[in-house]
Amino acid sequence: QVQLVESGGGLVQAGGSLRLSCAGSGQTSRVAWFRQAPGKEREFVATIRWTPGSTSYSDSVKGRFTISRDNATNTVYLQMDSLKSEDTAVYYCASTRPGFFVQGDVRSRAEYPYWGQGTQVTVSS
Repeated sequence: QVQLVESGGGLVQAGGSLRLSCAGSGQTSRVAWFRQAPGKEREFVATIRWTPGSTSYSDSVKGRFTISRDNATNTVYLQMDSLKSEDTAVYYCASTRPGFFVQGDVRSRAEYPYWGQGTQVTVSS
């Protein structure tokens, strides 16, 4: 069983930065960040392999957000810079089944059976 806990959310002004943490990422699992704004569907943000050399980002955050992981502590991070008001959302981390490679779309929610509780990020204008 994979237990994921997000932290690091909060209130920040536009242009500022936050770093989110996802504790409990399983060994050999791929981890992704998704976000859900009020009235919107949950959308893909970024993902990273167990081997951290491979990452993928949504177009809306590319160049501003950086996903990374520390496998020694089973923690995945999302460094968010140059935040915009449209980044306001609840951010969730999610994990694939440990030891399995995603054969489909790594941006699809269906590929991630394990989810954290979410952490609120609010960016003021």
